[in-house]
This record gives sequence, structure tokens and C-alpha cells, in this order.
Amino acid sequence: MIPVAKPLIGEEEIEEVEKVLRSGFIAQGPRVAEFEEAFASYIGTEHAIATSSGTTALHISLLAMGIGKGDEVITTPFSFAATGNCALYVGARPIFVDIDRATFNLDPNQIEQAITKKTKAIVPVHLYGQPAKMDSIRKIAEENDLLIVEDAAQAHGAMFQDKMVGSLGDMACFSFYPTKNMTTSEGGMITTNNAELADNARVLRAHGERGRYQHSVLGYNFRMTDIAAAIGLVQLKKLDGFNQKRIENAEYFTEHLKGICGIEPPFVSPEVKHVFHQYTVRVEDGKRNDLMNYLNQEDIGTGIHYPIPIYRQEIYQKMGYNTTCPLTEKAASEVLSLPVHPSLSVEELEKIVITLEGASDKFF
Repeated sequence: MIPVAKPLIGEEEIEEVEKVLRSGFIAQGPRVAEFEEAFASYIGTEHAIATSSGTTALHISLLAMGIGKGDEVITTPFSFAATGNCALYVGARPIFVDIDRATFNLDPNQIEQAITKKTKAIVPVHLYGQPAKMDSIRKIAEENDLLIVEDAAQAHGAMFQDKMVGSLGDMACFSFYPTKNMTTSEGGMITTNNAELADNARVLRAHGERGRYQHSVLGYNFRMTDIAAAIGLVQLKKLDGFNQKRIENAEYFTEHLKGICGIEPPFVSPEVKHVFHQYTVRVEDGKRNDLMNYLNQEDIGTGIHYPIPIYRQEIYQKMGYNTTCPLTEKAASEVLSLPVHPSLSVEELEKIVITLEGASDKFF
């Protein structure tokens, strides 16, 4: 089976973890601090705050901004549930705005009509590794005195207009889950240029402590371990190479899919560096599940990211959400992610294309 995602862990990562284990300092410690410094330097921000996951990074970011009960946060419904849930965690209400058909990202043209007196922040997602249209989103935020939290969980190393994702909002959040472009096993990171927000985040992730056993606010245990940071430091050095291979694999697919009926390759905006966390196509004529099953039978892994808009999840339905975003609904019924990870061989790339050709002949 060609997996749709595959973490690449080498001997160097194993050796660094062994060093941490032998040091006896395995909780948050010097390796976390080193990883934070290296990641901030890579992104080009003043601060980076390591957390236990991308989800806790989002949670902490909204808390650090003072967002809470009665506030509204505008975001996309076409993402992993954590994007919307982070607002719920702090007592706020996520307001879902439809996506741009081409990029699958939050459509800036629909944001302003969703703004109310309760709106405090916008959470754009750089979905599949393609940055959202941050110039337009920043303009809207500035004109309406709103904060921006980038959900960059899938976009390590991506760029918008030659600027790194993670440096384009007030805060940004990354995930290091095993399927991401780089991993720490589990883990997350917040980046920001705002010293006050960074300080708030550091306090909130560690039980609200500003001094040993001095708890100034209600905090959490959302810390990263030195074990995870040791992996992250090695992976960060490899990230650009990983991303380049993903981009090359994506270009191969796009070139070879041009003549295949029924399958629409992903659009890449000329303003961005897309790092292809996922290579996600659209499948026409309601044949997505047929194509998925066909590929799986041929030992090619696939994924659907994401089949259910967040507002249609059971928890949101119980809360009374009656939102409908037509372009999101359409995308949810058509998208299919193909393997694009760096470990794919030339033979595997060729097999995927040949299999898609066969599927096209069968279904279209």
C-alpha cells in the first residue's frame, strides 16, 4: 500500500531523543527553548511558544488575546474541527464564512458581511499548505480593529508574497502531528511579534505561573516535552528539503493529470509558495467515493479532507447552527487527497498516475 501520509523519522532524530532520555531532563526544558528559538528564526518572528499540540496552540492563542464569552470569531467551515472548536474552548462563538472555490481557503470577499459588534478575531486556515489571501484579510482586520490568528497547522514553510506563513497575523499556530510536513510526534507552536501576547501564552500553557508556584491566572498544562523538541530540531533542518520534494511530486501529478477526464488538479495561486501538505483534487460527477475505492483496491492510499463542514458536525448541530456555505458543501463532496509525501518513489508516482488514467476510463 502506498500510504497517503508518512512521517519520515531517521537515525538523527532517534539519536537526539536518546540524548534527551539519558540527560534525565525529559519535560519542558532546554531543548524546548532551543526549538522555540530555531523555529522563530525560521519563520522570522520575535517569539515562538511551544505547546503540546496544534489544537492547544489555537486554544492558548485565543486566551492570550482575551477572547471569551460573548465574543465571535470568524473562520472557515472547511477545515479540521479544531479550527472552530478553539473558539468554543474559550466560550466564544465561531462564525463560519464560505471558501474560495479555487484555493479552498476562507474567501475574504465574504468576511465583512459576517462582522458584528461581537467580532474579535479572524482565524484563516492555510489549507493543504496553500496560504490564505492574507493581504485582503489583514486589510479587513485593520479596518475593523480585529485580531488575526493564522491556523498554519498544514503550512510549515509556505509563503505569501515572499513572507513566511506564521508571520502574517497577530499570532499563528502550527501543528507537528505525525502527518504534517514536519513532526515532533505530537506538538504545536505559536509564533508572534507581540511580546505581550507571547508572555500571556507562555503563562497560560504552564498552569498560569509567572513564578514558581505563583499562579496569576487560570492556566493549563499545554507544554511540549524536550523529547518532542529534540525531534523537532532535527525535522526543522530537513523541512525545506521535505517541502521541495512535496512540491516536485505535486508538479509531476499536475502535469500528468491535465489530460485525465473527471479529475481536477489543485489550483496554486501565483502569490504563494504552496507546500502541499495535501495534494487534493476534485472528482467530478459524484464519483469521488468510486475513485477512492478504486485507488484503495489498487493499494494506493487516499484521504478526504474534509467530508463534513464543521457546522454540520453533531456538536454544532446540537448548538443550533443552521449555517450553509454552498462552496464548502460542494468541496466536501468532491475533494480527494492523493499521496504526495517526500518518500514517494518515481515508480510510485507513475503507478498513481497510471491508476488514475484507468479509473478515468472506467468512471468518466
